[in-house]
Parts: sequence; C-alpha cells; structure tokens
Amino acid sequence: MNKQAHFREYNPDQLYLLPPSMRDWLPEDDLAYFIMDVVNDLDLSAIYDGYDGSQGGQPPYDPRTMVSLLLYGYCVGIPSSRKIEQATYHSVPFRVLSADQHPDHDTIASFRQRHLKALSETFVQVLRLCQKAGLVKLGHVALDGTKIRANASKHKAMSYGRMEKKAAELEKEVVHLLQEAARVDAKEDALYGKGKRGDELPQELRFKESRLKKIKEAMRALEAEAKEKAAADVSMDAQKKRKRGGQKHKDRRRHDPPAKPDVKAQRNFTDPDSHIMKDGSTKSFEQSYNCQAAVDQKAQVIVATNVTQEANDKRQLKPVLAKLKENTGGSKPKKVSADSGYFSEENVNTLENDTIDAYVATGKERHSQTVLPARRGRIPGDATIKERMSRKLRTIKGRCTYSKRKQIVEPVFGQIKEARGFRRFLLRGLEKVHAEWDLICLTHNLLKLFRSGLKLTMA
Repeated sequence: MNKQAHFREYNPDQLYLLPPSMRDWLPEDDLAYFIMDVVNDLDLSAIYDGYDGSQGGQPPYDPRTMVSLLLYGYCVGIPSSRKIEQATYHSVPFRVLSADQHPDHDTIASFRQRHLKALSETFVQVLRLCQKAGLVKLGHVALDGTKIRANASKHKAMSYGRMEKKAAELEKEVVHLLQEAARVDAKEDALYGKGKRGDELPQELRFKESRLKKIKEAMRALEAEAKEKAAADVSMDAQKKRKRGGQKHKDRRRHDPPAKPDVKAQRNFTDPDSHIMKDGSTKSFEQSYNCQAAVDQKAQVIVATNVTQEANDKRQLKPVLAKLKENTGGSKPKKVSADSGYFSEENVNTLENDTIDAYVATGKERHSQTVLPARRGRIPGDATIKERMSRKLRTIKGRCTYSKRKQIVEPVFGQIKEARGFRRFLLRGLEKVHAEWDLICLTHNLLKLFRSGLKLTMA
C-alpha cells in the first residue's frame, strides 16, 4: 500500500502567464471596494483644483488613490503615513486601493497636510450618503464629549508661575554666560590676537537663549488669553447689569477679574493649543483635546462634530447644534439628550426655543442611587428651569428617553478608541486636530454605511 502523501503544488517562482486581475484578490463585498466606490462618488474638486499641470516634473499620484488609502487607513486603525506605505507592499486591500502603486510616507503625509481641510469637508458628503441610505432619522440625537490625547507630552507643559521663576533664572544665567564669553574672548584676543568673528555663541548659551525665548512667548500667550477672558467677563457683567435695569451688583465682594494669568495656568511647548484634561475612564490627567460628537439614534451615525480646548462641556451644546443644522441642510432633531456636563439654563432655553424636546441631566447620579418618581400634579409656577428639567427626567417618559443616551453615543467612542485604536492625534494645533477629528468621524460613518449592507446608487 502506497502511503506517500500528495500535496498541492508549491512553486513560489512560478510566473503568471496572463496578467492577474486585482479584483480577484479580495471578496466582492470587501471594505476596500466599498471605499473605492464611495471615493469615486465624492466631490474632490477642491483637491484637484490645487494641482497645476503647467509646472512639469513627475506627475503626482491621483487624488482618488491618496484619499482611498487615507480613508481606509483611518477605518482600520492605521492612520500613520509610514504604516500606510508599508501596507501598500504587505496588505492586499492597500495594494488594491493603490492599484499596486507605493507612495512613500512623505508623499502621504504631505498630501494629508496640504488637503486636510478639503478631506475634513467630505464629512458632510458622507453624512448625506448615510441620510440617503436611511441611516439618519434625527428623531433622538445624543451629545457627548471624549478626551483624546494631543500629539504632545504633558511633561512639556509649564505653569505661568513656574514660567516666571524659570524666565528670571534663565535671564540671570544668560547674562552670566555672556559675561563669561566676553571675558574668554578678551583673554584669547590678548593671547592670540583677534582671530574670531566675535559672533559665535557657546552651545549652552544658544540653548538657554532659545529656551528663554520660548518661555517668554508662552507667557505672552497666557497673558493675552487672560486679558481676553477679563474683557469677556467685564462685558458679561455689563450685560447682566443692563438686564437688572442698571442696578449695582449686590455682591460687594466681587472684584474686576484680573488681567494677569493664574499662576497655575499652563501652556504646552509642543502643542500650545492642547490643554491638560482629566480622562474620564482612567481618571488620569493627560495633554488632550475635548472632542464632541452628536450621534443619531437610528444607526449611531455621527451628525455633527466639534473640538474644543475647554475640559468642560457646558459651552459646547450651541456650536454642536449649529453644526448639526448646517450639516443636515437646516434640519433639527426632535429630541436631544445630554449628560449633566451640558446643563445650564441657557442651554435648556436654547433647545426649547428651537422647539427641541430636551433631556439634559441636572446632576450626576450614582449607579446605586434610586431615582425618585416625579411628583404628581402641576409644576409650580415659580419652579426654576433646573427644577423643571429634574422633574421631567424623573417621569416615566423622561427616564426612558434619557436612559437611551448611553446606548446611542457612548458606544461610538468605544468603537473609535477601542476597536480602531485611535487614542492620540497625529497632528498638532486646534485647527488641524479639528480636521483630523472630522476624518475619524466620517470614517466611523463610512463603516456604519458599509456594515448596514445597503447598496448605494452611485452617480
């Protein structure tokens, strides 16, 4: 009996007799093909208009290639330009998307930087595709924010008080080093004659002078922010005074806000726009941005975004709501829910004046805390906005509606941070970070669209 095993032929040096089709490399329903179809349907004229064919030289990569690579990279958690370059060699989907071309990481990174605004503006186009597919209903929209780390270390931040001390120390050291350099120059001139140009600076002095310059620039920026805040506070006080009919404020202890920064006010030297914020999950303090998202209940599609330097969410409801209307062509949700971080009388009035049914928590509740039912009968006429909202949330309808908030918005941040591994921005500066957050959110919506199984009718 012949027990010799037979195997399938293995010949890695075998040449293709006919050119292979890349369409055979992946299943028909692969995400890469979906991305290609969507990119072909997007209006990329803002990107194409940035190229001038009269300059000559090597032709650039087609913008559809670069946009496809970036969108797919963000979708699968590979936003790094270096990793995308490697993937065009080692990953079949990336090779299909690039048509077996291999743009280097500098080209990918410069394309992203150059066309960042145009890329972020495709968020609205993708949102409209989601609306077209029936994934957005605007029945119930939940708002929330999450802290995402900046591309900067918190150890590169310094408080204003420490800046003052450090600047004084560095100024003394610079003066001492200059005097020492002058003494050495005079001694060498006496020994060897004037052989130096006289403008060379010791390495230590150059370092300390540049560091002193950075610290003073940071101090000036903090001082400018403090003056702006002081002016805004004075303006707000004047508005309140006019509302009270010109009466003086009863609280005599209040003084005009100081125009000098608080000694604890910090500024980061790597990314000055980022701030130290407390991470809600780890309870640690990180150099971060506060990223906002308004999420529709139907399929957890993000309908509006924002990025702020403020750790608190209280002043984020208005800009996100305005962005939502802009993105959806003037439409507005029937219901809006948000946690206690968004509660203020002004925010509740904004929603109610816009005829939006508001469900905004008035305070934090412990998981073990028993929620008392709402009192029966009419609401007292002198009840405050906070008391009215608190009573509304204790009704059966209020509890049922607000309980859906976590199911709508919080899984979105989990999918972005855990499933796709996006916990730190690649870019620096508020404007660029905002655009990158739009990229993250539009690729989240692309994945929702892809997984819905709906076929889009491409133009």
